[in-house]
Amino acid sequence: MSICEMSATALRAALRRRELSAREVLEAHLARIEERNPGINAIVTLTEERARREASEADRRLARGEPVGALHGLPMAHKDTHLTEGVRTTFGSPAMREHVPAEDELLVARLRAAGSICLGKTNAPEFGAGSHTFNPVFGVTRNPHDPSRSAGGSSGGAAAALASGMQPLADGSDMGGSLRNPASFCGVVGLRPSPGLVPSYPNPTPWSPLSTQGPMARTVADVALLLSVMAGADERAPLSAHQPASTSAGELDRDLRGLRIGWSADLGGSIPVESEVAEVVRAAAERFAELGCRVEEACPDFTGADETFRTLRAWQFELSLGRLLDESPELVKPSLAANIEEGRKLSGPDLGRAAVTQAELYHRARVFFGDHDVLLLPVSQLPPFDAELEYPREVAGVAGRDYLDWMASCSYVSVLGHPALSVPAGSTADGLPVGVQLVGRYREDFELLRVAHAFERAADGN
Repeated sequence: MSICEMSATALRAALRRRELSAREVLEAHLARIEERNPGINAIVTLTEERARREASEADRRLARGEPVGALHGLPMAHKDTHLTEGVRTTFGSPAMREHVPAEDELLVARLRAAGSICLGKTNAPEFGAGSHTFNPVFGVTRNPHDPSRSAGGSSGGAAAALASGMQPLADGSDMGGSLRNPASFCGVVGLRPSPGLVPSYPNPTPWSPLSTQGPMARTVADVALLLSVMAGADERAPLSAHQPASTSAGELDRDLRGLRIGWSADLGGSIPVESEVAEVVRAAAERFAELGCRVEEACPDFTGADETFRTLRAWQFELSLGRLLDESPELVKPSLAANIEEGRKLSGPDLGRAAVTQAELYHRARVFFGDHDVLLLPVSQLPPFDAELEYPREVAGVAGRDYLDWMASCSYVSVLGHPALSVPAGSTADGLPVGVQLVGRYREDFELLRVAHAFERAADGN
């Protein structure tokens, strides 16, 4: 197995045993980037010389016998919406084309403090808006399994870089599916953590649970490793969870016998889903049954989830980007501008109703998870689509209203506040990856990872 195919946990062990040096690991990934990135466009800013300096210093540190972090020597490019000191961070926007932050945001600072090597930045749609990765600064990120197809988004560059072996770990963020959707499209694992488990700073809306940052990797064990570094309270993030970060790096093995699984291929009939995706979800339910789980077709009532998500999202985008729209409307893509304008139409009662409905959705989910341990759903409602499209206009023959409708299988789950994970589960007739979405109990992120790990091992035949 080549270095670029090794899991992050295997690389970590080899680095600590000095079977590999950080410089060797870096050079292997730089060669892979040179080979594959031109056709995929996953890494849009490459900090090659900086990475070499950091890798050499990491090797010297280990040789001196100094303590090293959990991610010692592992190369990572950060999502281009995550502030990275001294590295151009554009948010995929012409307005930020030359933006170079003076310091790291909290997530990046934690990853670097743990010993990761900065490779540069991964592509994202303009201001992370949308589940297809393209922007006027860097263009389209393509699916490594079929470059004519979308890699998903908004963490599409991260997922494509993972799937093509350009990096062993990746960071991302998720409001309506931006960690889960690209993971499904590219055949990797993406976790939307419980709000607050991974604190965010700076953050203009620190009290909102709608958007979270989190880990992506090629295996569930690697996601757990990365989450152990990302997680942990910070006083600058008022929702941050006061639990030790190490709780996510423990033993993953779990016997699934007796686990209660509720599943639905279409969220209780609330959304259209392409047949190839629905079949993968059904097959996953059967696999859980073969593992000794108690499986039934059931899910919470998602009535009101669409309006709630749209309201809260529009409010958040207007708050964050309204000034840019006023000052430079020509620099904002039409779909994002329309969403900001929707935010401006909102009234106090509109926001109040969204808050009440979100509470109702939470309690419906609470009751559901009183009788079930895990909810099994589709991640995306359709397989990876044509990369030249802005977004798919219809799903299973049902026309969508706009670019949010095809993401409902993830966005509905976002408003619940539960941890949710995309794990590879099958493929289409054309060989395109399809993941399934596992939703865990409220704030039981690590238990969800244990379930996903067992499912992953069964899928791999281990």
